[in-house]
Amino acid sequence: MSTQPARLVSLDAFRGFTIAAMVLVNNPGDWGHLYGPLEHAKWNGWTFTDCIFPFFLFIAGVAMALSLGRLAAAGADRPRLLAKLAKRAMLIFLIGFLLNYMPYFHLDKVRIPGVLQRIALCTLLAAPIVVYCGWRMQLVVIAALLSLYTVLMLTVPVPGIGAGVLEPGQDFGAWVDRTLLGKHLWVQSKTWDPEGIVSTLPALCSQLFGVLAGRWLASGVDRGRQVAGLIVAGIACVAVGMFLDIILMPINKSLWTPSYCFLMTGLACLAFSAFYWPLDVSPSLRIRSIAARWTRPFVIYGMNALFIFAFSGFVAKMLGYVKFAQPDGSLRTLGQTLYAPIAALPLGAVNTSLLHAVLFDACMFLIAWGMWRKKWFVKV
Repeated sequence: MSTQPARLVSLDAFRGFTIAAMVLVNNPGDWGHLYGPLEHAKWNGWTFTDCIFPFFLFIAGVAMALSLGRLAAAGADRPRLLAKLAKRAMLIFLIGFLLNYMPYFHLDKVRIPGVLQRIALCTLLAAPIVVYCGWRMQLVVIAALLSLYTVLMLTVPVPGIGAGVLEPGQDFGAWVDRTLLGKHLWVQSKTWDPEGIVSTLPALCSQLFGVLAGRWLASGVDRGRQVAGLIVAGIACVAVGMFLDIILMPINKSLWTPSYCFLMTGLACLAFSAFYWPLDVSPSLRIRSIAARWTRPFVIYGMNALFIFAFSGFVAKMLGYVKFAQPDGSLRTLGQTLYAPIAALPLGAVNTSLLHAVLFDACMFLIAWGMWRKKWFVKV
């Protein structure tokens, strides 16, 4: 990685868009009433919601490549750099674990995996690969990890079930999760976890694909060619993902199958290009100015992305936990009562649920905006 670009506004905007989307889909007023794109696919297949987590890992990979490139150019000591990244990963993991631990504090059955925990593990595992490996070796590592995952999932027999069964709770990854984590799994399934141990391998590949994209951005190649390269890579990865969906393993977010990994990497490349060209590449100052104005809320969100995600998770838990005098008088119930007039509209229950999510997201944005105004940027 030779020439390091200045801070990319487009990366902050894409990160902010992703976090805003994550907060939106994580906080409906009623989980039983959702628009289809705002809920995960039941098992195989994908929706808009299934794009969000891999987008964030892709972004983390791009940022890691750019930041490590600058540090390496400044002569940073590699072992110290890895130690710093390990501490950061441990802190992110701890925050995710504490969010799971609250508000009931049941250590015997607290969920150990989670979104932040997976981000932490991917960061920890990606760090030495990024620091010590060139882009060719990174491709080899990605191929090896996806091959290992495929072999494990399709050929290793699960006791009492057999090999290659990719149904909920019956796959090899679910068996590993039950064996190693016991009661500490996602409470809604109890027999498997969407952020489980084995599926972290292809999730790591999603982040490493982002690292490769970051290396491409830091390569010194003309930025117009960079956009073209991202678009071509995006289309190619989408095609590979669709092909693997047919011949190997279905697109599945919970299993993070190779087809899902490639498809989401391709969509991430294309989505990032949609921010990168107008904000950082276009030769037209007018286009850049218009794009900067319209994406400013996302940039503000993206400057404190991890903090807002963690804080929104804490607030969401408190909405259901803090009670009033009546037994069912939670803050969430009060909010649903205030939004009740919209229930008279067509699809009233779904719109009421969506309104809760939009207002919740707006509240989180106000906090992000206030922090941005004060220049408070939380770094972990």
